[in-house]
This record gives sequence, C-alpha cells and structure tokens, in this order.
Amino acid sequence: MIGSLPLFHRIKGLRVVVVSEGVMGEAKTRLVERAGGIPCSEAEAHHAHLAFVALEDDREAEAVALRLKRRGLLVNVADRPELCDFTTPSILDREPVLVAVSTSGASAGLAKHLRLRLERLLPPTLGSLAGALRDAREAMRSAWPDGDARRGAVDRALSEGGLLDPLGGADGDDVAQWIAAEGTGVTPAEIIEITLHSDDPDDLTLKQARLLGTCDTLLHDAAIPPAILNRSRADAERRTLPNDPPGHGLTVILRRALD
Repeated sequence: MIGSLPLFHRIKGLRVVVVSEGVMGEAKTRLVERAGGIPCSEAEAHHAHLAFVALEDDREAEAVALRLKRRGLLVNVADRPELCDFTTPSILDREPVLVAVSTSGASAGLAKHLRLRLERLLPPTLGSLAGALRDAREAMRSAWPDGDARRGAVDRALSEGGLLDPLGGADGDDVAQWIAAEGTGVTPAEIIEITLHSDDPDDLTLKQARLLGTCDTLLHDAAIPPAILNRSRADAERRTLPNDPPGHGLTVILRRALD
C-alpha cells in the first residue's frame, strides 16, 4: 500500500492561495509561479482549489489550514505533514519530462538527495527528446499506421542501446532520423572514437562503458587488453585497426593513449 496518490496537477493560469512568511513562504510562492499559477491571498480562496500555508506559528498555521479546508481547498502546510492534503515532491525538471521524488512528507531532505542523485543520471537532452516525440506523433502514425507496430518501434528505439536511448544522450534531432531509418529498414551509421588512458576496465567512464556495451562494431588498437574488449556486446563484430568502419549501426573506435 502506498502512502499517497502521485498526481501532476495543472495550475497554469489558476489562482493558488499562498499564506506564508519568511524563506519557506517565498519558496512556496516561487513554486506556484514556476508552474504557471497565480499566487493569491486567503481573501481570494473562493477562486482557488489549492492552498499553501507556510507560517512560523504552529497554531496560526493550523487555524488557517482548517479555514481553507472548510472552504473546500486542498491544503499543504509546511513542516506539518499531518495537516497536509497533499505534499510537494522534490522535482527534477527536464521539461516536459518531470521526475517527482516524494517521501509522503517523511523527509524532505531524503527526497532532495535522491533527486540530486537522479540529476546525475538523467541527461539534459531528455526534454528535447520528449518534445520531439510529442511533435512527431503524426509522422509516427504515417510511418507505422498499425498501433502495435508503432508501439513496438518506439519501444525498440527507446530501449537501452536504441537509437533514442533516453539515457544515452539522444535528443530531439535524432527523432526525425530514427523515423526515416526505421521506415527504410536501415540503421544510420554512428561512429564514436574513445581514447583510453588506462588498461583498467574499472577506469572506464559510465558513457564509455555504455557505448562499448551497445556498439554493433568495435574497431580497436591491437594493444587494447581483452579485459576492456570484453566489455563490448558479446555479438559485436570486432576488428583490429586500421579498417574502414561499416556504413550502419553504432561503431566504437578504441585507441590507446598510454604514457
């Protein structure tokens, strides 16, 4: 059983009551404005559906919250989860992609640090990718009139190592290329060169390890140790340099630059 129901509430252009003071109150006001809402006072509660209360005096905060609840508003009270109808998560913003991390009021600090860890994992290109997929809906319907085929194509593209792998740095510019490639049955060529400064596979960066694990062809210096070569896909074609890279799929070129 979950402690609360996660929802994304659109408030753009709508009034939201903010009864607040101090730094916490300023933060609640910014949050409302960031989502396109219009902060208003308790006097305008009849125009609103949501309210934030951030007051230092606990008794005053509770009194305000009860008044607003009686008027039918859903209320959030800072640092008083027992009075909250809803809580505000820590938000990772890759608009239009939003990742909300919540502990249902148990610990705002924990939610914040989980979000900070996720910030390091999710590339800034996610928003561009999501926007391009939204704008390409009609093009996707034309390329794959059958719904099942369309969903399958999207799943393949977004999967790990796919042409639109969201954690692999794919962005909006890749979407049109993907639709054209899938429609013709041809996977566009992508060649990436990696220069290694260590023979230890544990020194590979996350990006380098991902590229090795997803490449179709691996071109490498003869001196690259097997421990690193074995980080590539088991079915990837391996060639010792020099060789002309193939004309399709992902090719990784491994060069050695040791002192």
